[in-house]
Amino acid sequence: MRAQISKWGNSLGVRVPKDLAVKVGLVEGAQVEIEAEGGRIVISLPTPRYALAELLEGVTPEAMGEAFDWGPDAGREIIE
Repeated sequence: MRAQISKWGNSLGVRVPKDLAVKVGLVEGAQVEIEAEGGRIVISLPTPRYALAELLEGVTPEAMGEAFDWGPDAGREIIE
């Protein structure tokens, strides 16, 4: 698929055809990463980054239930 480069302020821009945007999940306002690889320009969706607090949200002893029940303490694990 070919597209035309246009001037956009001090930069250059290229329009992404709708069918191609839909195919890769691009929507208006989406953030993308742009890189030069050899003689190519690669535009990709960024990998999501999460804060530890977001990942642990809702993780409580009650929510975990018996997920990590290793059985009764034995040997030096026993706390008296």
